[in-house]
Amino acid sequence: MTRLISGAVLILILLASSAFAEEPVDLARILSTVNSGYASIEDLHAEFSQRTYVASLKREEKGSGELFLKKKGGTAQFRFNYTRPKQNIISNGKNVWYYLPENKQVIITDTAKLFSGGNGMALSYLTGLGSIAKDFDIRLLAETPDKKGNYQLELIPKKQNPAVSKLHLFVSSDAVNKAQGSTGAFFPIASSVIFDQMGNRTTIEYSRIRINSGVASDKFNFTPPAGVDVIKQ
Repeated sequence: MTRLISGAVLILILLASSAFAEEPVDLARILSTVNSGYASIEDLHAEFSQRTYVASLKREEKGSGELFLKKKGGTAQFRFNYTRPKQNIISNGKNVWYYLPENKQVIITDTAKLFSGGNGMALSYLTGLGSIAKDFDIRLLAETPDKKGNYQLELIPKKQNPAVSKLHLFVSSDAVNKAQGSTGAFFPIASSVIFDQMGNRTTIEYSRIRINSGVASDKFNFTPPAGVDVIKQ
């Protein structure tokens, strides 16, 4: 469960569509675009697809569904409604509910506990306290965009992290070009791939992204249905 949530959470605030650009730009400008895009988000609603390669099993697992996120003071609320496999992951900023309807089971844990230790990096991004340059050693893999119009960054955590060994971010060159002087909300990341210490990797892609649309707070509370087992961790 932790791998699933932390992987999704770390990148759910780094989203965008790609476009082409020709001129090279420096790393500082790209990082400024990423940070500005994140800072512009108050809430979002998006659809997502997820692919996770499980190294120990040598197979790929796929998932998809709907995501809601809302910043609230010094914390954040989130909700993943998976349609494949059927499950829900919901947090009001204090508690996390992990609901498996087919198993008739709800697992409840504390949000801070879930993101403690190596997973704390994910929580810091959700709360708006994260800084890419603070948490990672970063290099730009090419000074010009790839064939999809994206700059590729490789990020290595400065502190050893069981959840993330490295992170690849593909930053939209269109976002980089438009970010200078922009005051509107935007997402700078076209795609992301997370690698962990066990050789697993997770790719999440988003579509139908709606930014600052006024997501209701009641999306982030959950009452277990009657007849399900409730497990507190």
